[in-house]
This record gives sequence, C-alpha cells and structure tokens, in this order.
Amino acid sequence: MSDAGDPRFAALPARPGKVIAVHLSYPSRADQRGRRPANPSYFFKPSSSLASTGSTIERPAGTELLAFEGEVALVIGATARRVSIDQAWAHVAAVTAANDFGIYDLRANDKGSNVRSKGRDGYTPVGPRLIPAQTVSPTGLRVRVWVDGQLAQDDTTEDLLFPLPQIVADLSQHFTLEPGDVILTGTPAGSSVVLPGAVVEVEVDAPDAPGTPSSGRLVTTVVQGDAPFDDALGSLPSVDDHQRAEAWGSRESAGLPPTPEPFRLTDDLREKLARVPVAGLSGQLRKRGLNDVTIDGVGAMHPGTTLVGLARTLRFVPHREDLFASHGGGYNAQKRAFDDVGEGEVIVIEARGETGSGTLGDILALRAHARGAAGIVTDGGVRDYDAVAAVGIPVFSRGAHPAVLGRRHVPWDTDVTIGCGGTTVQPGDVIVGDRDGVIVIPPALVEEVVDAALAQEEEDAWIAEQVAAGHPVDGLFPMNAQWRARFEEQRS
Repeated sequence: MSDAGDPRFAALPARPGKVIAVHLSYPSRADQRGRRPANPSYFFKPSSSLASTGSTIERPAGTELLAFEGEVALVIGATARRVSIDQAWAHVAAVTAANDFGIYDLRANDKGSNVRSKGRDGYTPVGPRLIPAQTVSPTGLRVRVWVDGQLAQDDTTEDLLFPLPQIVADLSQHFTLEPGDVILTGTPAGSSVVLPGAVVEVEVDAPDAPGTPSSGRLVTTVVQGDAPFDDALGSLPSVDDHQRAEAWGSRESAGLPPTPEPFRLTDDLREKLARVPVAGLSGQLRKRGLNDVTIDGVGAMHPGTTLVGLARTLRFVPHREDLFASHGGGYNAQKRAFDDVGEGEVIVIEARGETGSGTLGDILALRAHARGAAGIVTDGGVRDYDAVAAVGIPVFSRGAHPAVLGRRHVPWDTDVTIGCGGTTVQPGDVIVGDRDGVIVIPPALVEEVVDAALAQEEEDAWIAEQVAAGHPVDGLFPMNAQWRARFEEQRS
C-alpha cells in the first residue's frame, strides 16, 4: 500500500525509513538534567509515530506526564555512509520543526530505548514546511515552542554539545543514512508537561539567514485518551517524584519540595566526634534503641588511632571464577571506590568477615590518602600490611593476609547498603573508630548523640574523681538524687 497522500508524512518527501533521535545535545537541557555526556547517544522512533501540523496527540488513560520537546529535525537528502564532519552537512536536504513528545509514566521499563514512552502514534509531529539545508548554517538555527500562546522554549544551535554535522557523521559511521531519513537533534531547556486541551506550537527558523527562512508553526493539540492498558500484556504506567521532576523540568515546577541537602560533617561536629570515645557513643545509641551499630572484629592498624568520617561503601561477593572474570579485572568496583572517595570520607568494605585474602594493599591505601579520605574500614584482611601502615591513613581491619583479591572475593559494587562486621552500613552514615572499635551512627542522630555523649563524659569524669577520693560506687554510679544534686551544684 502506498504512503502517497498520507497526512502523517505531509511535510516530508516520503515516509522515512528511519527516525533517529538524540538524547541530549543542548547545554541548557544537559545542565537542567545535571549531566553533560561526553558523546552523543541515540534512540529510534517508529515512522508510524509521525504526524503533521494540526494533528492531535493522545495522553493515554492512566498517565499524567505527557511532555513536549521542541526540536530541529534534519531530513537526509543524499546517502551518507562513513562521512566526515566536513562532508556531513552536504548530505542534509532540509531542516524543519519537530516535537518529540513522550510519556514519562512509561519510561522506567524502556531503560533509555523510549520505545513505549515516545513511539506512540502521533508522538512525532514534523513540519509544516522544509527549509533547504544549504541555505542556512547548522549553527544558525533557532527553535521556539509556545504552549497556549506562552513562550516555553527558545534556544539556538550555536553552542550545541554535539554540532549537527557531528551527529550526522557519527550516525553514518554506524549505519547508512538514506534519503528521507529524519534525525531529531535534541531539545533545549524548557520542556515540560502539558495537559489535555493544551495547544503546543513549534517553529524552527534561521534569524540571520537571508529572508529569515522558517518552518512555520507546527501545531499540536493534546487530547485525553480513554483506552486502558492491559496489565496482562506488559508493565503498566508508573511514576515517582524523580520522573515528575524530570517531566516538568524541575521539582518546583512539579509542585515537589526541594531535594534535602545531603548531610555534611561540619568541622565543629567532626571535632566533637573525635573527642568522644566510641564506648560513649555506643551507650547513647543504646539508650535510643540502637544496639546493632558496631562493626565487630576489626582493630586499628595504628595504636591510638581515631577515625571520623562519612561512609563510602564497597561490596565484595564470594569468589566465583566466571564472575571474577567478568567483574574482577579492568576498572572494577574496588578501583572505582578508591578513585571516587572524597575528602573526609571513610571507605567501608564488606568482605563478609573473610580473612583469607586481602581487600586492599598499599597502592589503594596511597590513592585513598591522596584523595583526602579519613580512613578505611574492612571486615577482611589487608595485604602489604607494613607498607599500608607506612602510608599513615587510619585503617581498621581483621588483620594481615598476603593473598590477592581473587582468592576469596569478587569486587561487585559501590555506594550501596552493605554489611560490615555484622552491622548494616549505608553510604553517608557517620563512622567513628578508636581503640574500642568502630561504630556506625545514623546522620539524623549524630548531633543529638555526640552532645549527649560529651555530657555523659563530663559526668563520668566527675564520678571517677569521687571514686578516686574514696567514695563507694553504690549510689554514685549511677548517681542517685543526692549525688546528682552535688554534681549539678559543683558544675554550676
């Protein structure tokens, strides 16, 4: 059946064989998302998703996050296979406006492919007019979007992360671009959610080109669908606050509270923790119902060592030859953990109490020291023990062992919840160590616990003075009402 006269392709020479879209290309959008990719990445859209100006787009029943993305679309005019950046623009016949609509409710299981979220019928309006590519500069194009008459997006191709010729050349080294193929080149900041009844207009023009050529307004109206999804066939729409923030463009626009600031150890708090014995902290946590917070079986490499910092976690799983072959070499989780640790942080290693292998050696200890790490805690062994000791970084372990990692462990992942020495450790937990051992403090409790522990230390010191002076401990430790009154009187 011929596609001639099909209104979906009215703005194009013919039905395209391929529709390729770029994930991120505008600096404004990348900064909004909090990541700037080093290289372009892509996904395909079916040609059945194309539509022309004046069409409607359906927000499916049971979804809430239909978002628009105004884009510059390139239409390939000449076959391109392994073309250079200098040659690439000559293979583009025209540019025009496009709207890369997507349903964020369906993104989770697409895992970047966008098959369901962006492949629906009518989700790629294009047009209405083509601008001959050779009459404009690839850096001189502008894309604008209006929602119900209000300007929502406005950016140019002057400073793209990946210039338009680079995108064409890069794609051509992977597969042949054929005449009629369409490339959607990414969207700038300003993309957001639209509701049924909204009218979205996209225009691409070249403001500095002779005659200011324009695609004209590409108009799409949002309507509400009523056909439900069949949960017997596949996954259903689902949303969370992360998807809402990305769809709307920000947490504020989505009506969500600001992301809480991550917990940080102030210099004052760090100094307090360094003064309080781990035993005192343990007692205060016990009073608050937390008994299983000690990393058992580990000892300090250096006598008199005090350790204070925030946890960064590294997990080893039991050795298995095939898994070590796939995860043990190259830039594995162990190396990443020691490369990523920050100033004042503690690398905490889950080794399952297995002492028949080292979990770090002198090179990694040097790397952690150079990164400003506060220390290392492992419920496994340490190889190159004397050399690690010479580095000077605080290390708590179960002792020395000469074997390399692959004898007992596979480095598996980082910055996840782990078990170390019989207790659970999460990234960002407060780690404190001394001669008595190592304890884990939930960040939400640390200020309360350390202040209470300092107060208890003052009280215990006064009690010790009384015992040293010859008083019996009965009624003094713990203090009864009479002794407490004397304590408060002297302290005041």
